[in-house]
Amino acid sequence: MTLASRALAQLATWPDLKRSMPSCGQGQALRSAQGEIVHFHSDRDIDLLLTDRAIRRFAGDLRNTGAIRIVPGSKWVTIHLDAASDVDLLLTLVSVALQAQSAWPDPVGRPSLGCNDQRSAGFLRADPGGI
Repeated sequence: MTLASRALAQLATWPDLKRSMPSCGQGQALRSAQGEIVHFHSDRDIDLLLTDRAIRRFAGDLRNTGAIRIVPGSKWVTIHLDAASDVDLLLTLVSVALQAQSAWPDPVGRPSLGCNDQRSAGFLRADPGGI
């Protein structure tokens, strides 16, 4: 079982999430009552939808881990799973994302630009500068 499949199986048991087809058409997705929240694009790369406010609030912490890539202008962060600790990080961030969607919803009518996979902005291990 891959790290991504293990994470997907765990998250699919959460009562606030249900499996769905991702709007980008790649991989598998989970959605909350507010909409899509997680896209599983490969055995290692997952895009997670955070609100703008959540990204700003946690940007410093997110940049301190090599497993996360923040794409400027995107509400999605890309998480690269290399170890079991990255799955734990993903589970924590999904919980943050669910809370953020309720506490700090993005303005109504704001267009969604799609996940990072659609933007060809997945995790790049060769980037020595980090995120």
